[in-house]
Amino acid sequence: MSGRSVSTVHSPHVLDFISHSVAQTMRIGQRLGELLRRGDVVALRGDLGTGKTHLIKGIVLGLGSTDVVNSPSFVLINQYRAGAQHGRMPIYHADLYRIERLAELPGIGLEEALDDDGVCLIEWAERAEALLPDERLDVHLSHLSETKRVVRFTPHGRRYEELVDTLKKTAFT
Repeated sequence: MSGRSVSTVHSPHVLDFISHSVAQTMRIGQRLGELLRRGDVVALRGDLGTGKTHLIKGIVLGLGSTDVVNSPSFVLINQYRAGAQHGRMPIYHADLYRIERLAELPGIGLEEALDDDGVCLIEWAERAEALLPDERLDVHLSHLSETKRVVRFTPHGRRYEELVDTLKKTAFT
């Protein structure tokens, strides 16, 4: 994968990528998706237009799914199916952009998705902070320029530290 990894002072496990295009953001997501397994939670954060949905498209592709990925802004949660190499596990894609208060979350299916044995991908995760598991992977996307994005992976818990370390080693091969 072309792109540049940027070191950071926060933690040896935090990883920053600079993505130069939508295609590269999707490739970063694909590499991440290849590493995900049942029960993993990825919490995506970032302003509108930073590439959260494109990253998720890549993750879903990396999980071997052939499903079409669309932002579930109106239905709030879409479900896809991983490919055979990932046991056809469910992939939950939540978009919480329209959620304004924590009280709106019960009943949309997020808690069930988090408790399931699939992968849970949550856009605008900060709107459900109280429901997020302590162990998860936070991904923050931010604008660097009109076409460039910083994609920061911050692991919470040993599983996700190992995942980010593996991503560091495999991202440029």
